[in-house]
Amino acid sequence: MSSELELPFRPDSQLTEVMRLRVQSLQQRGQKRQDGERLLWSNEAVYRLDFSKQSLRFSHWVVQLAQPGRLTVTATSQLWTPDLTNLMTRQLLEPAGVFWRAPGDAADAPIQCYEADAHEFGERIAELAKVRKVMYFLFAFAEGCSPETVDCSISFTVDS
Repeated sequence: MSSELELPFRPDSQLTEVMRLRVQSLQQRGQKRQDGERLLWSNEAVYRLDFSKQSLRFSHWVVQLAQPGRLTVTATSQLWTPDLTNLMTRQLLEPAGVFWRAPGDAADAPIQCYEADAHEFGERIAELAKVRKVMYFLFAFAEGCSPETVDCSISFTVDS
């Protein structure tokens, strides 16, 4: 028997602030980032996904955009320990999930995405959930999208 489990992505405001302070510190001192370091852009924020169960199979994405815009969700690998190291580009996983609502779309129209990439991304998250209790993601907001206009979660089937 299996059941459905929907997990919400939650903003990690403390980690986002730490990464913003890193950018600000480099700018103030006139320094450059480390070779391969991935700095947080102004339109990005760090989100987290906490796994209450480990044996998951990806089911589907639940993404709501209140207005036209584009959301790109990029996962970080388990090798990134945010409390110890800076984020490096090699620690970003592919593919990313890209979701959008075009300006002419009806309010009740489904959110668009690159379906194959989104599905592969979801399956990859389910695989990583087997060995992780929490995962971190970069959410990039563009074209009118903002943290206030996005609601994002992911659904899994739980094998019992």
